[in-house]
Amino acid sequence: MKLIYTHENRLLVELAKSKLEIAGIAVFLKNEYAQGATGELAPHQAWAELWLERERDYERALQLLREDPGPDTDWQCRGCGEHNGAAFDYCWHCGKSRPAE
Repeated sequence: MKLIYTHENRLLVELAKSKLEIAGIAVFLKNEYAQGATGELAPHQAWAELWLERERDYERALQLLREDPGPDTDWQCRGCGEHNGAAFDYCWHCGKSRPAE
């Protein structure tokens, strides 16, 4: 097994898991319920982790995850040029919607 993806937001790990499973890549989710241990563990140790069952799938899985940067990517507004964090669907400065990638 080989770690392919981890993030503090479990939903993003679940989305990556789904994308890889649809492509026929076998994966395993670890630390699925570890957020309840935050305080006893360092915060990053409680993050959900996505592991590949077969190491030979690593390069293909990495390529699939890189193809679509997804909702955790910062973006720049085409209206005013303002830099916006990944959490924003609309520019916090001018209100223009996030461009479809």
